[in-house]
Amino acid sequence: MPAGRAPRISRRPVAQRRTWLSTGSCSSAECAPREGTPAVRANQLRVKATGTAALTLSAEIRSRFDEFSRSQKDVGQYIVDHLDEASFHTAEELARRANTSSSTVVRFAQALGFEGFPELQAAARDEYRRAREGDDGVVDVPNPPLFPIDQTGFEAALAADHVNVEETARKLDRDEVEASVDLIAHADRIVLCGTDQMAFFASYLRHLLMLLDLRCEVVASPSQEGLAKLGRIDERTVLVGFSAGRPHPLVVRAMKLARNRRAATIAIADATLSEVAKLGDHKLFYSSNSPAYVRSHSALLSVVQALAYGIYALDEPAYADRIKAFRLK
Repeated sequence: MPAGRAPRISRRPVAQRRTWLSTGSCSSAECAPREGTPAVRANQLRVKATGTAALTLSAEIRSRFDEFSRSQKDVGQYIVDHLDEASFHTAEELARRANTSSSTVVRFAQALGFEGFPELQAAARDEYRRAREGDDGVVDVPNPPLFPIDQTGFEAALAADHVNVEETARKLDRDEVEASVDLIAHADRIVLCGTDQMAFFASYLRHLLMLLDLRCEVVASPSQEGLAKLGRIDERTVLVGFSAGRPHPLVVRAMKLARNRRAATIAIADATLSEVAKLGDHKLFYSSNSPAYVRSHSALLSVVQALAYGIYALDEPAYADRIKAFRLK
């Protein structure tokens, strides 16, 4: 080396040198700069990040949904519809929300090709982070919480209801809503099918539609009377199926029967991958997440009332007269 000349120092980033040494892709002699050869700096600032063709976690679940068991489908439905929460829940908490066991959650992760739940959760977090980032890479800052961190059980349930209504409003498709409103408003006969807790909302929607002088019936159980109502379904009937979590077999059979008889079908469900939603010509999604031991129905109640008001708004003067006449009976 000529006298007075400083020794040449590699300008490779430290992180890059550590990666090479840790992976063993080159020896120390190979990685060191050769004397007399100018060190080349990686042009990392000019490289623009591009999208990848790999499926996201949600897309992978959707594409392979039919391969899973019934319990695994419950887990998959919850992850797809509540990606933000699945990104941070423990396996036990996710199992509770999906009404299954933690071992099922682990098996579901392995069925997707992950070693375990932590790897699945990492993929969920990555998808959630990418979804929240804009084109400029800035993450949207959510609104401040309604209650303090040390919220009570009452406050936690109330906050969840607030989030459910907001999430439902964001995910509802306007075209689907308008088509559902038009179908119900002009139907010759309306059948509302819902069992257990969903029977209440089917009955409440019937009450709201009866005020508008629309002919509708409720099927809440596989009784002889209920099956007779389903047996009269034809192409002039509109069937509305209610579902929360895993749908009741009666609702699924009713939706299939309506499709076979060319009747219009509307699915109101809390899972976009629900079997009832798949069978519906039109789909209205609502969020039912809750920290409590039962599902939240605040968003469903909002959907039912908004659906009835949407019909009323088509012709307010005419429907107002019908309501007045109905109350005078």
